[in-house]
Amino acid sequence: MTASARLEFRVTPEVKVIIERAAQLAGEPVTAFARAAAEERAERVLREHEVITTVPAQFFDDLIAAFDAPPHPNPTLVAAATRLRETVVRD
Repeated sequence: MTASARLEFRVTPEVKVIIERAAQLAGEPVTAFARAAAEERAERVLREHEVITTVPAQFFDDLIAAFDAPPHPNPTLVAAATRLRETVVRD
């Protein structure tokens, strides 16, 4: 597909020099370099916000089973609850 849409933006003279130097090192025209950089960043941002994490079915089943299982308080939690009952006085 032929590129026909336009995007225009301004940069500081210092940023322009940086972009031009990087494009030169990459062996690309400045426009192609800037377009590719913008495309890469846009794709990365979209992936970060749109990618759905999937897990194996067995992992999911085990997770749901753990939620449904009765709780098993660990010793630290039991000790904390005991201290709370000993510390808090109810009227």
